[in-house]
Amino acid sequence: MQEESGLFGQLPVPQAAAAQPVAVSGEQPRLLQPNRLQVELRASDLESLLEQDHRARLVWGYVERQDLSALLNAIKARGAAPGRKAIDPRVLFALWLYATLDGVASGREIARLSQEHDAYRWICGGVSVNYHALNDFRSTNEALMDDLLTSNVAALAAVGAVRLERVAQDGMRVRANAGAASLRRKPRLQRHLADARELVQTLKKQAKSDSGLAGRRAQTAQLRAAQQREQRIALALDWLPELEAAKRRNGDKPEQARASTTDADATNMKMADGGFRPAYNVQLASDCASQVIVGVDVTTAGSDMGQMSPMVAQVEQRLGRAPEQWLVDGGFPAHAQIDAVAGKTEVYAPVPRAKPLRGKDKDDRDPPAPGSEFEPKPGDSQAVAQWRQRMNTDAAREIYKERAATAECVNTQARNRGLQRLPVRGLAKVLGVAKLYALAHNLMRMAALAPRLIWGISACETIASTA
Repeated sequence: MQEESGLFGQLPVPQAAAAQPVAVSGEQPRLLQPNRLQVELRASDLESLLEQDHRARLVWGYVERQDLSALLNAIKARGAAPGRKAIDPRVLFALWLYATLDGVASGREIARLSQEHDAYRWICGGVSVNYHALNDFRSTNEALMDDLLTSNVAALAAVGAVRLERVAQDGMRVRANAGAASLRRKPRLQRHLADARELVQTLKKQAKSDSGLAGRRAQTAQLRAAQQREQRIALALDWLPELEAAKRRNGDKPEQARASTTDADATNMKMADGGFRPAYNVQLASDCASQVIVGVDVTTAGSDMGQMSPMVAQVEQRLGRAPEQWLVDGGFPAHAQIDAVAGKTEVYAPVPRAKPLRGKDKDDRDPPAPGSEFEPKPGDSQAVAQWRQRMNTDAAREIYKERAATAECVNTQARNRGLQRLPVRGLAKVLGVAKLYALAHNLMRMAALAPRLIWGISACETIASTA
């Protein structure tokens, strides 16, 4: 064979027969090939699917110790009375808590995971759940979530995990379950309402004339959707006067106010990216030492101004006393709010810089003296004057550093768990979702600070011995 010149010219050329497998005999080799149609029976229980320290067991241990008697008393299937068995409320509550920690906010997704995911299957324990029951549980139990949050915070305070020395409050704007195109001004809302009412009357007439069963079912669904739309538009028109009053207070034209035809309670707010969308303002108050959420509120105002005093009152109602110090950012400290909480707590908030003095033109204005904003002003009350002087000290500046370390951390964890866009509509339902996120957050803080409140003393000793 003639050698080739070049880089590989000196290498021998392999023979074609060497690349072929050598057949031992003329028979085909025996191989283990996959058979994916074969039915397998696996003998395993749900209890063996999860390790002892799995988060699902943590959630169930917490739920088992909660008072859900209000939900149990509402169940009508009792004894020999007719009706199918109801789903255990503990199962629904545990599913939502675990899903919230897992970043899942859809009832349909939870129902799917309860059939496919081992953790969700373990929580269900063979109980079949559907997304209707899951969504109804989340949407109709805002009062229960509030009671559970109070019990949660009180239990942590009883063991010393929450000391209420300092509390940081902050608000975050969360996108509503409505699009920006759903915002309409008053003339457009009135036209939409007239069209919706006309459509409802038309569908009612068609339902009476159609005798077919399948047709009646389809028309019933259409009629229900049209009636819901009519109701939402009517709620938007009812909410519009308050939006117009807010525009008037801000010096804007009241006729520019717009309400959403999808979620009437949502307000058009400026978001973090600079755009305007329908949103809610979720207020969270957290204990600085433990990062436990001790207060939750939801407002339709895009500003945090005026939200401090209601939150202080809420925390005082939950725990029987107000915290010693209250930390907020520059959007909260209106003078009326500082006066409202005077005698209850000390406010730590940045003092606005002093404005230039005299002169209408910018060039004629005298620059303010350094530190003049901390000096009491003629119209200041005693509480406001003390707040100005307090924030001019090094000790106050060191204390105020805990605000961002607490409030921003809690907000970020809520965002990471899916609180980016609300899955429900209406202020009451949104408040229930916010409290569910607070319960999920506090559950993880309780596991770190006071695990015996979840597992019990004997269970904690067992887990520690097997770790």
